[in-house]
Amino acid sequence: MKLLISGTTGFVGRNLVRYLYSTEKELYCLGLNTRHDGGVSESILWHNLNSLGCYKCNTVIHLAGKAHDIIGASDPLEYFKVNTGLTKKLFDLFIDSDARDFIYFSSVKAVADTVLGVLNEDVAANPKTSYGESKYKAEQYLLSKELPEGKRIFILRPCMIHGPGNKGNLNLLYNVVKKGIPYPLAAFENRRSFLSINNLLFVIEQLLNNPAIPGGIYNIADDEPLATSEVIKIMGEANGSKPRLWSLSPTLIQTFVRVGDKLRLPLNSERLKKLTESYVVSNHKLKNALGIKALPVSSRDGLLETIRSFEK
Repeated sequence: MKLLISGTTGFVGRNLVRYLYSTEKELYCLGLNTRHDGGVSESILWHNLNSLGCYKCNTVIHLAGKAHDIIGASDPLEYFKVNTGLTKKLFDLFIDSDARDFIYFSSVKAVADTVLGVLNEDVAANPKTSYGESKYKAEQYLLSKELPEGKRIFILRPCMIHGPGNKGNLNLLYNVVKKGIPYPLAAFENRRSFLSINNLLFVIEQLLNNPAIPGGIYNIADDEPLATSEVIKIMGEANGSKPRLWSLSPTLIQTFVRVGDKLRLPLNSERLKKLTESYVVSNHKLKNALGIKALPVSSRDGLLETIRSFEK
């Protein structure tokens, strides 16, 4: 099987290339430069790509995109140039090629910045950021085109992805716990969905190998949402410590983060939202399509593996 993959230098892309190479797939990587981690038959530059015909790929996996900036310093137009514009270009080439499947990595943020209850695929999209809007516009473009017979589109909306090698907000939080610094946000009662990189790789493999799975929009998340306080306890288990959980007044915390917004401090409104708001994502539609009752890695085990990797 031949695959064309964009965005292979990012966290998900590196893991996907390594995994697919181990399953003896023939990989072509599309990017802004020819750098990759190995296992790739050929690297292709975006500005040289005018057709997919010569690569004779079975599937296009579009990962490339401009990531969400929690500081808010990025040019909003850049999101649309990258997340919407590059998606349109690659999808148009896919339509004119013999490739069968187009797998587009969107985001739950294309639908909702905040969630009341549970986010499923039937919730009307109402993105609130340039990142979310640019992802949603790309989705709308894909869905507006008539697909030739025999082709499928998968629009995947992952929640927060984590795994060994990813040092984002989880790593920042872990460093706080590791140093014995009290976690002051225990008064916020929340539930959040996470996505283990191993569960994501499992899903991609299923989509590639099963032509009976119907195309469409699918949320991707681990099976069980977790409270941030539970995540803190898992971090303590990973390093053999007992975390200090403090329940400071939410009003006091909100006042502090408003100062953080103005001064661009590490704890700002966006980061507080990630730590304390509930954001539960349903994966029932995906599991029904795959014909499974549960994803292979539990939320807890996936997080434990990720957190233990921070010490390596």
